Amino acid sequence: MPNPGTESPEYLAFQFAVEIDGLQAGWFTECSGLDMKTDVYEYKEGGLNGYTHKLPGRTSFSNLTLKRGMVDTSTLYDWYVRLISKADKSAELRRVSVVQMSLTHEEIHRWNLEKAFPVKWVGPSFHADQSAQSVESFELAFEQLALVRR
Repeated sequence: MPNPGTESPEYLAFQFAVEIDGLQAGWFTECSGLDMKTDVYEYKEGGLNGYTHKLPGRTSFSNLTLKRGMVDTSTLYDWYVRLISKADKSAELRRVSVVQMSLTHEEIHRWNLEKAFPVKWVGPSFHADQSAQSVESFELAFEQLALVRR
């Protein structure tokens, strides 16, 4: 049994916010895709049959998916429309941050996504026989991911 006070705190997953270029982009009900993967390059050395050398290759990042109930503003949708209508798409690259908050709304962790841009928007589904909230989702691609602990 660990000594009291030496345990790591458990952080809850429902307290988070999303910022775009330092400005809060609203509250979302779901955020997924904060992951990265490094390819493994296998090198089979001639005359060495006991094992294969494994070396790190390129690192790639999944797309970030954000979901929320429909709101009155269309900031993220407008960002996507601007991106697809411009010839110079680099003008629409942004820094996106996912910020995990404590129960007292203090920042715990921050994931900074560099050169992010929208790649997919999904509007709500409508069902006449259900009374569920209408939900929209956004998918963002990005080039770099950095975790900042406070």
